[in-house]
Amino acid sequence: MSDAITGYLAKYHIWDASIATPAFVEIAEVFEINPGEETADKIDVTHLQSPDRMREFIAGFIDPGETSFQINWVPGNTTDVFLRTLKEAGDKVEHKITFPNGVTLVFDGTILGYAKSAVTIDDKLSATITVARSGGETWDDTPA
Repeated sequence: MSDAITGYLAKYHIWDASIATPAFVEIAEVFEINPGEETADKIDVTHLQSPDRMREFIAGFIDPGETSFQINWVPGNTTDVFLRTLKEAGDKVEHKITFPNGVTLVFDGTILGYAKSAVTIDDKLSATITVARSGGETWDDTPA
C-alpha cells in the first residue's frame, strides 16, 4: 500500500513584522507551490595523475535556489497588497511551507517576481510569485 499524499491542504506563510504581533501570515488562495531545488557547485579537481584519464570533481557551495507559488490573484486584496509591499521593499523575511501531513519547511527569502496573468473573459486572474532563497532551510519532520 502506498503512503503517497496529494498537495491538498498545503499552506504558504510569510513572516510579517509590520503587524501588531509579528507572526507568519497565510497567503490566501495558493493553488500551487514549488519548493525549489538546492544545487551544489561542481569543482573540477582533475590533475595530471587522475586515475584512468577521468575528470574528478568535488562539491562546492550550495545554492538554495528559488521557490515559487501561484495564487488566485485578486487585485487590491490583503494578499496582493502584502506581496507587492514585500517585493517593493526587497526585504529578506522568513517563508514557511506547511505540507498536508503537517511537516514544515522554513527558509529566508526575498520576493523577486510577482507575475500577474493576462486579464481575459474566459479564465481566472492568477499570479506567480518567485522567491530567491538565502541560506539554509529548517525542516520540522514531525507529522501532524
